[in-house]
Amino acid sequence: MNFRADIDFAREMDAQDELTSFRELFVINDPALIYLDGNSLGRLPKATITLMQDMVEQQWGQTLINSWNEGWLGLQERIGAKIARLIGADGDEVIIGDATSVNLFKLAWTAVAHNTPRSKIVTDDLNFPSDLYILQGVARLAERPLHIQIIPSPDGIHGPVEQLAQAIDEDTALIALSHTVFKSAYTYDMTAVTQLAHDAGAIMLWDMSHSLGSVPADLHTANADMAVGCTYKYVNGGPGSPAFMYVRRDWQDRLHNPITGWMGQRHMFDFGLTYEPEPGLRHFLTGTPPILSIAAIEPGVDLLLAAGMDKLRAKSVLQTEYLIYLWREWLEPLGFSLNSPREAARRGSHVSLGHPDGARIAQTLITEKQVIPDFRKPDNIRLGIAPLYTSFMDIFEAMGRIREA
Repeated sequence: MNFRADIDFAREMDAQDELTSFRELFVINDPALIYLDGNSLGRLPKATITLMQDMVEQQWGQTLINSWNEGWLGLQERIGAKIARLIGADGDEVIIGDATSVNLFKLAWTAVAHNTPRSKIVTDDLNFPSDLYILQGVARLAERPLHIQIIPSPDGIHGPVEQLAQAIDEDTALIALSHTVFKSAYTYDMTAVTQLAHDAGAIMLWDMSHSLGSVPADLHTANADMAVGCTYKYVNGGPGSPAFMYVRRDWQDRLHNPITGWMGQRHMFDFGLTYEPEPGLRHFLTGTPPILSIAAIEPGVDLLLAAGMDKLRAKSVLQTEYLIYLWREWLEPLGFSLNSPREAARRGSHVSLGHPDGARIAQTLITEKQVIPDFRKPDNIRLGIAPLYTSFMDIFEAMGRIREA
């Protein structure tokens, strides 16, 4: 693509965009506000408002407790099956569970409990800090000494693939990584890294929080063992919406949930005094689910399915390439660095720009320039591209305002 740094080019690209109609399906009350933080919290789909009115006024307000038998009890599995279509899994391999951290704890704990007597968990320093805290908690609670090896990135941007390959050995119980990392948007080759794990007899656990809905993945092709991921970023499920959990079918009945509860009980309404796990993925559930929050995930998932992940990824790559082009033309001469991979195949759907005065610039954009990015220490201004609603004009205008900040 031969990009140009003029407003007419941005308008031409929007006119040619076959996904542009999806923008109208989101609540956008201030057209002058440029929102580039969908990688932290996605916009509100209009359909979610209608659904929530029905959930509160009709399903809760009128149908009351009967709604459990009229759809609520199967909601986690039904929406999980839709997410499965986005990530190359079967419907009975994905379920909506708890928060990402809780799902991660459950799967990490059961993986290391199963893979005895191995005594090492391997991860990297690009992983989301909460994931590292969860892994540290798993190590403390393990029934044997367990060591966490955190492999450093060579440059703070790219994943340390070669160093991971050297670290993964016959003593490794679990490898836990973010598919797309939260600062630089570096995206691992899921198939290649999973193969490294399996060659050593280790279990592979992926956090897909920054790739779900933005980077196509095929968990079956990758032969991935486990995955988790939040639904409030590119899925637009709402603040704090519950996360998904994926466990490959052949693992499901061999692994145990460390937080057993009645939602995972085989005959839950018998109220027996002894826990008996439900076969399949459902035994990884624990307590009564937050139905309103889970239901709010579905409209965003439906929009992603309607648009198609291939088309969304193509637009995301084009828009991030366009943003990088404008960085090179306008912002690199002003001292901004590119803190994301240049190679599109290794980059997710946000671009990080570095600047020594990045924190002030990000705050100025929010308070004075009507641009909402976010900032991650030490110097990362993250610009999130959500192809369902981000326009080329958004990118053109935002980069111009950054130049003025």
